Amino acid sequence: MLYQEDENSIIGQYIIFCKVYSEQRKKHGQTKEAVTETIRICKDRNVLKEYLEGREQEVVDMMMTLFDDEYVLEAYVRDIAKDVAKDVEDKKDRETAERMIKAGKLSIEEIADYVPALSLDELKKIEAKVMQMA
Repeated sequence: MLYQEDENSIIGQYIIFCKVYSEQRKKHGQTKEAVTETIRICKDRNVLKEYLEGREQEVVDMMMTLFDDEYVLEAYVRDIAKDVAKDVEDKKDRETAERMIKAGKLSIEEIADYVPALSLDELKKIEAKVMQMA
């Protein structure tokens, strides 16, 4: 069932609250100011006024906790993406070094110039692995 902005129903008032909050987030970002401004505006418009007057700090705390949870989740997703990208790049560097070693045209020191992400020790390990396979 869809609900509209109806100041006479609790659900309608909650929809108005959410829309005001969305506008404030666009202005102030994910901040306490966005939350407190939303509460102020809604109380001025008589939207959830009684509830907000009686539980304002609780609403602020709850919404700030949601920010914190959302931020932690977003940071976790970004970290995972960075790790995956790094793993892919490391794999490409190792495959490139392996192909160069197999070609046998460059010394390990020269290959290190072309694949600077790999240390000389790492290149020597790759070289030993390639020699074992040969």
